[in-house]
Amino acid sequence: MRITEIYRSIQGETQYAGLPCTLVRTTGCDLRCGYCDSAFAFYGGKEMSIADIVAAVRELGTHLVLLTGGEPMLQREIGDLAAHLVASGHQVMIETSGAHALDRLPAEVVRIVDVKTPGSGESARMRVDVLDGLGARDAVKFVICHEADYRWAADLIRSRGLAERTEVLLSPAHGQVDPRDLISWMLRDGLPARLNLQLHKYVWSADARAV
Repeated sequence: MRITEIYRSIQGETQYAGLPCTLVRTTGCDLRCGYCDSAFAFYGGKEMSIADIVAAVRELGTHLVLLTGGEPMLQREIGDLAAHLVASGHQVMIETSGAHALDRLPAEVVRIVDVKTPGSGESARMRVDVLDGLGARDAVKFVICHEADYRWAADLIRSRGLAERTEVLLSPAHGQVDPRDLISWMLRDGLPARLNLQLHKYVWSADARAV
């Protein structure tokens, strides 16, 4: 597998925000979102075997593991890696764009689907069937670039009954939307969703890596 980095920090966002976590960042992505904060993972990285990745995760000593990228579902062996991590006693999450089927993943893996809003420039890539497969342990995340994005996300949340089946997260695009504005829209509309700030960008900085 092609890996950009493996490091220990806190989980910066989602319903697990603030928990100690080991992040396994794969290399490569087939989307080019306008707000991407991990473009450094598009290229490069190094080849690692599943055994070497599992050993590196074990050495860091955290229970929670996030598979991220890039786009981790582009890695042919991602399902096997997830299965080995689960078998090793880890709680495993994956953050993915929603542009790829998730049927290669073990049932134990928590799925965080980062739905691409129009402001990302990649909304046409979303697979609705991926959303239909989410359950109570999973989450759907929308990065909001402006109020039009918020309205688009709110319509999708309601039309597909997402809040009735899974965790719904709304993230203000860092530096583009004031979190206070997003909060005001959510309260105005009574939208059943959780504000999702990227804690690592507030604790360290927007450009910090491996934190």
